[in-house]
Amino acid sequence: MFDFLSEYDVLGAFWVTVQLTALSAVGALIWGTILAGMRVSPVPLMRAFGTAYINVMRNTPLTLVILATSLGLNQTLGFTLAGQDFSEQNFRLSVLGFIAYTATFVCESIRSGINTVPVGQAEAARALGLGFTQVLSIVVLPQALRSVIGPLASVLIALTKNTTIASTIGVAEASLLMSEMVENESDNIFLVFAIFALGFVILTLPTGLILGWVSKKAAVKR
Repeated sequence: MFDFLSEYDVLGAFWVTVQLTALSAVGALIWGTILAGMRVSPVPLMRAFGTAYINVMRNTPLTLVILATSLGLNQTLGFTLAGQDFSEQNFRLSVLGFIAYTATFVCESIRSGINTVPVGQAEAARALGLGFTQVLSIVVLPQALRSVIGPLASVLIALTKNTTIASTIGVAEASLLMSEMVENESDNIFLVFAIFALGFVILTLPTGLILGWVSKKAAVKR
Protein backbone atom coordinates (compact mmCIF):
# COMPACT_ATOMS: atom_id res chain seq x y z
CA MET A 1 0.00 0.00 0.00
CA PHE A 2 2.92 2.34 0.69
CA ASP A 3 5.08 1.21 -2.23
CA PHE A 4 4.45 4.41 -4.18
CA LEU A 5 6.22 6.44 -1.46
CA SER A 6 9.58 5.11 -2.60
CA GLU A 7 9.27 7.32 -5.69
CA TYR A 8 9.08 10.52 -3.63
CA ASP A 9 11.39 12.21 -1.14
CA VAL A 10 8.80 12.82 1.58
CA LEU A 11 11.35 13.17 4.38
CA GLY A 12 13.37 15.61 2.29
CA ALA A 13 10.29 17.76 1.71
CA PHE A 14 9.51 17.86 5.41
CA TRP A 15 13.15 18.68 6.13
CA VAL A 16 12.78 21.76 3.93
CA THR A 17 9.66 22.66 5.95
CA VAL A 18 11.66 22.31 9.18
CA GLN A 19 14.43 24.52 7.79
CA LEU A 20 11.93 27.16 6.68
CA THR A 21 10.31 27.13 10.10
CA ALA A 22 13.55 27.27 12.10
CA LEU A 23 15.22 30.04 10.09
CA SER A 24 12.04 32.11 9.90
CA ALA A 25 11.37 31.67 13.63
CA VAL A 26 14.82 32.93 14.61
CA GLY A 27 14.60 35.89 12.26
CA ALA A 28 11.04 36.73 13.33
CA LEU A 29 12.00 36.62 17.01
CA ILE A 30 14.86 39.08 16.44
CA TRP A 31 12.90 41.45 14.19
CA GLY A 32 9.76 41.13 16.33
CA THR A 33 11.71 42.05 19.47
CA ILE A 34 13.13 45.12 17.73
CA LEU A 35 9.63 46.11 16.62
CA ALA A 36 8.33 45.67 20.16
CA GLY A 37 11.06 48.01 21.37
CA MET A 38 9.96 50.53 18.77
CA ARG A 39 6.32 50.25 19.84
CA VAL A 40 7.19 51.23 23.44
CA SER A 41 9.97 53.66 22.53
CA PRO A 42 9.82 57.26 23.81
CA VAL A 43 10.76 58.42 20.29
CA PRO A 44 7.56 59.29 18.35
CA LEU A 45 9.08 58.48 14.95
CA MET A 46 10.05 54.97 16.04
CA ARG A 47 6.61 54.36 17.56
CA ALA A 48 4.96 55.58 14.36
CA PHE A 49 7.13 53.32 12.18
CA GLY A 50 6.49 50.27 14.38
CA THR A 51 2.74 50.87 14.44
CA ALA A 52 2.48 51.50 10.69
CA TYR A 53 4.62 48.46 9.82
CA ILE A 54 2.62 46.11 12.01
CA ASN A 55 -0.78 47.36 10.87
CA VAL A 56 0.15 47.15 7.20
CA MET A 57 2.03 43.84 7.29
CA ARG A 58 -0.37 42.01 9.61
CA ASN A 59 -3.34 42.90 7.41
CA THR A 60 -1.62 41.86 4.18
CA PRO A 61 -2.26 38.25 3.03
CA LEU A 62 0.83 36.11 3.55
CA THR A 63 0.57 34.75 0.01
CA LEU A 64 0.89 38.31 -1.28
CA VAL A 65 3.94 38.91 0.94
CA ILE A 66 5.69 35.78 -0.35
CA LEU A 67 4.88 36.62 -3.96
CA ALA A 68 6.16 40.16 -3.41
CA THR A 69 9.54 38.84 -2.26
CA SER A 70 9.90 36.75 -5.42
CA LEU A 71 8.18 38.80 -8.11
CA GLY A 72 8.76 42.24 -6.59
CA LEU A 73 12.14 42.12 -4.87
CA ASN A 74 13.85 39.51 -7.00
CA GLN A 75 12.44 39.66 -10.53
CA THR A 76 11.47 43.34 -10.67
CA LEU A 77 14.06 45.06 -8.46
CA GLY A 78 16.83 42.51 -8.99
CA PHE A 79 17.28 41.92 -5.24
CA THR A 80 19.23 38.70 -4.56
CA LEU A 81 20.33 36.82 -1.45
CA ALA A 82 23.40 35.10 -2.90
CA GLY A 83 21.52 31.98 -3.88
CA GLN A 84 23.37 29.68 -6.25
CA ASP A 85 20.27 28.65 -8.22
CA PHE A 86 16.60 29.48 -8.63
CA SER A 87 15.33 27.11 -5.93
CA GLU A 88 17.86 28.25 -3.33
CA GLN A 89 17.12 31.90 -4.13
CA ASN A 90 13.38 31.36 -3.67
CA PHE A 91 13.99 29.46 -0.43
CA ARG A 92 15.86 32.44 1.01
CA LEU A 93 13.31 34.92 -0.30
CA SER A 94 10.48 32.93 1.28
CA VAL A 95 12.34 32.97 4.61
CA LEU A 96 12.60 36.75 4.29
CA GLY A 97 8.87 36.98 3.64
CA PHE A 98 8.00 34.75 6.60
CA ILE A 99 10.23 36.83 8.87
CA ALA A 100 8.65 40.08 7.74
CA TYR A 101 5.13 38.73 8.30
CA THR A 102 5.55 36.60 11.43
CA ALA A 103 7.55 39.28 13.26
CA THR A 104 4.37 41.35 13.58
CA PHE A 105 2.71 38.65 15.67
CA VAL A 106 5.90 38.12 17.68
CA CYS A 107 6.01 41.86 18.34
CA GLU A 108 2.44 42.02 19.64
CA SER A 109 3.03 38.98 21.87
CA ILE A 110 6.16 40.54 23.35
CA ARG A 111 4.46 43.91 23.75
CA SER A 112 1.69 42.24 25.74
CA GLY A 113 4.41 40.71 27.93
CA ILE A 114 6.03 44.11 28.40
CA ASN A 115 2.69 45.43 29.67
CA THR A 116 2.69 42.77 32.42
CA VAL A 117 5.97 44.09 33.90
CA PRO A 118 5.20 46.48 36.80
CA VAL A 119 5.83 50.10 35.83
CA GLY A 120 7.63 50.63 39.13
CA GLN A 121 10.49 48.39 38.03
CA ALA A 122 11.19 50.50 34.94
CA GLU A 123 10.93 53.68 36.97
CA ALA A 124 13.36 52.33 39.56
CA ALA A 125 15.81 51.40 36.79
CA ARG A 126 15.57 54.90 35.30
CA ALA A 127 16.11 56.39 38.76
CA LEU A 128 19.41 54.46 38.88
CA GLY A 129 20.49 56.24 35.72
CA LEU A 130 19.77 53.54 33.14
CA GLY A 131 18.73 54.65 29.66
CA PHE A 132 15.72 53.36 27.74
CA THR A 133 17.68 50.67 25.90
CA GLN A 134 19.26 49.44 29.13
CA VAL A 135 15.94 49.38 30.98
CA LEU A 136 14.33 47.47 28.13
CA SER A 137 17.11 44.90 27.66
CA ILE A 138 18.12 44.37 31.31
CA VAL A 139 14.89 44.78 33.27
CA VAL A 140 11.81 44.58 31.05
CA LEU A 141 12.48 42.14 28.19
CA PRO A 142 13.80 39.23 30.28
CA GLN A 143 10.55 39.22 32.28
CA ALA A 144 8.37 39.91 29.25
CA LEU A 145 9.83 37.03 27.23
CA ARG A 146 9.33 34.59 30.09
CA SER A 147 5.66 35.53 30.32
CA VAL A 148 4.90 35.12 26.61
CA ILE A 149 6.44 31.72 25.85
CA GLY A 150 2.92 30.29 25.49
CA PRO A 151 1.76 32.88 22.93
CA LEU A 152 5.05 32.60 21.07
CA ALA A 153 4.53 28.84 20.86
CA SER A 154 1.21 29.49 19.11
CA VAL A 155 2.96 31.83 16.69
CA LEU A 156 5.59 29.14 15.98
CA ILE A 157 2.92 26.52 15.30
CA ALA A 158 1.12 28.92 12.97
CA LEU A 159 4.43 29.62 11.21
CA THR A 160 5.02 25.89 10.68
CA LYS A 161 1.66 25.58 8.93
CA ASN A 162 2.17 28.83 7.01
CA THR A 163 5.33 27.47 5.39
CA THR A 164 3.05 25.65 2.95
CA ILE A 165 2.59 29.00 1.19
CA ALA A 166 6.23 28.88 0.08
CA SER A 167 5.09 26.41 -2.57
CA THR A 168 3.57 29.35 -4.48
CA ILE A 169 7.07 30.42 -5.54
CA GLY A 170 8.33 26.88 -6.13
CA VAL A 171 10.03 26.07 -2.82
CA ALA A 172 10.18 22.28 -2.60
CA GLU A 173 8.61 21.90 0.84
CA ALA A 174 5.97 19.43 1.98
CA SER A 175 2.86 20.97 0.43
CA LEU A 176 4.48 21.27 -3.01
CA LEU A 177 5.36 17.58 -2.93
CA MET A 178 1.84 16.77 -1.72
CA SER A 179 0.37 18.62 -4.72
CA GLU A 180 2.60 16.62 -7.04
CA MET A 181 1.62 13.35 -5.38
CA VAL A 182 -2.09 14.17 -5.52
CA GLU A 183 -1.78 14.68 -9.28
CA ASN A 184 0.22 11.50 -9.85
CA GLU A 185 -1.34 9.15 -7.28
CA SER A 186 -5.06 9.58 -7.78
CA ASP A 187 -5.70 6.04 -6.52
CA ASN A 188 -4.04 6.83 -3.18
CA ILE A 189 -5.22 10.40 -2.73
CA PHE A 190 -6.66 9.93 0.77
CA LEU A 191 -3.54 8.11 1.88
CA VAL A 192 -1.42 11.01 0.60
CA PHE A 193 -3.51 13.50 2.56
CA ALA A 194 -3.26 11.33 5.68
CA ILE A 195 0.53 11.05 5.41
CA PHE A 196 1.07 14.80 5.11
CA ALA A 197 -1.49 15.61 7.80
CA LEU A 198 0.31 13.21 10.14
CA GLY A 199 3.63 14.81 9.22
CA PHE A 200 2.44 18.27 10.24
CA VAL A 201 0.93 16.90 13.45
CA ILE A 202 4.30 15.35 14.29
CA LEU A 203 5.96 18.73 13.70
CA THR A 204 3.50 20.91 15.59
CA LEU A 205 2.16 18.80 18.48
CA PRO A 206 5.51 18.26 20.27
CA THR A 207 6.31 21.95 19.79
CA GLY A 208 3.14 22.97 21.61
CA LEU A 209 3.63 20.44 24.41
CA ILE A 210 7.31 21.25 25.01
CA LEU A 211 6.91 25.02 24.91
CA GLY A 212 3.79 24.77 27.07
CA TRP A 213 5.85 22.94 29.69
CA VAL A 214 8.66 25.49 29.36
CA SER A 215 6.14 28.30 29.76
CA LYS A 216 4.96 26.93 33.10
CA LYS A 217 8.51 26.41 34.35
CA ALA A 218 9.73 29.85 33.26
CA ALA A 219 6.68 31.84 34.34
CA VAL A 220 7.50 34.90 36.44
CA LYS A 221 6.11 34.53 39.95
CA ARG A 222 4.38 37.73 41.02
